[in-house]
Amino acid sequence: MAPPRKHDTDDILDAARTLVLRDGPRAASVAAIAEESGAPVGTLYHRFGNRDGVLTAAWLRALERFQDRALAATTQSDPLDAAVALAMTQVRFAREEADDVRLLLAIRRRDLLDAAPDDAFRDRLATMNAPLQAALARLTRALRGRADARSLDAVVRAVVDLPNAAVRRHLREGGRLPGWLERDVADAVRTLLLS
Repeated sequence: MAPPRKHDTDDILDAARTLVLRDGPRAASVAAIAEESGAPVGTLYHRFGNRDGVLTAAWLRALERFQDRALAATTQSDPLDAAVALAMTQVRFAREEADDVRLLLAIRRRDLLDAAPDDAFRDRLATMNAPLQAALARLTRALRGRADARSLDAVVRAVVDLPNAAVRRHLREGGRLPGWLERDVADAVRTLLLS
């Protein structure tokens, strides 16, 4: 049996996320991440390969955390309730995991990587996104009777774009989400989906 890891991966990824959010993507060098996390530079190179590997892992971890919650929201039997729950996932996730949301919303993938994303990254991202895209198509068929491009776009505008914009604006303006945001966003999403 292998000995337990001395430096927790989540601690390293948290340190990378902190550096990116506090000082910008370029500040998150391997040396800076090592200093922030307390892990030796060699550990970071061994575990992640390079700076791109650490930052990609932090970004994908945030995305996976969000997508797990979003997919769980789509399991409700009533499609309208499932769609509203999916939209609310963004607001609740932003309230509970604000730093992960800031990483996902404020930092573009290309800002995190020195090199162009490789095929493995693109494949992993496509694999991660596929279940949520399928859930959106199912909800669209249930709500609109079809899942053509226009119908899917209408549902995505309501359950993805609207809550994303609300969360992004509030996080940028002061970092806090008002207590009434869930109710107002849910009402707006429901209105859009029923129109």
